[in-house]
Amino acid sequence: MRTYTMQESTQVANRATADITQWLQNSPRTISIQNVENDPHYRAIDVDLLVTTDRGESKLEIKGDRYHKTGNFFFETHSNREKDTPGCFLYTAADWLCYYFVKIGLLYLLPMPQTRDWFLDNLDRFQSKSTTTPIRGGGHYTTVGRLVPIAVVLQEVPEVKTYQLPSGWDGKSAQGQ
Repeated sequence: MRTYTMQESTQVANRATADITQWLQNSPRTISIQNVENDPHYRAIDVDLLVTTDRGESKLEIKGDRYHKTGNFFFETHSNREKDTPGCFLYTAADWLCYYFVKIGLLYLLPMPQTRDWFLDNLDRFQSKSTTTPIRGGGHYTTVGRLVPIAVVLQEVPEVKTYQLPSGWDGKSAQGQ
């Protein structure tokens, strides 16, 4: 079982949000972007960005991941097993899950709730894995999810989109530079 510090997780999340926001800002289709990560209403429904394009408004959830070499997505089923809190993948109200591999700049846009519905119908096909994160003052919490092969998702879930963003993050600084 892997252990991550809160600082490591925050660095990955911040980098993913920054890269995706910059990519969206550079898209000619984008009209506006609103970061709602710290808004309690949007936090409760696990939405990070509101994006308006020439096709309308979309709610985006961002998931940053460092482990592209596994060939898997990690779909979170419990964000905190000890508190029995569901994983964001199971309750996000986002229209799109932006699953981003920060080290290589590879972004998958997964349509929601279609991807979640497909996942729940196929849950038993995928291996369960967990990670731990230390808590300040002692102890830890456990995050649980399923390893879902990217190739299977691309083959079985319609409308998944893939984009290559500028890459090169070394993971050594909070800004990734």
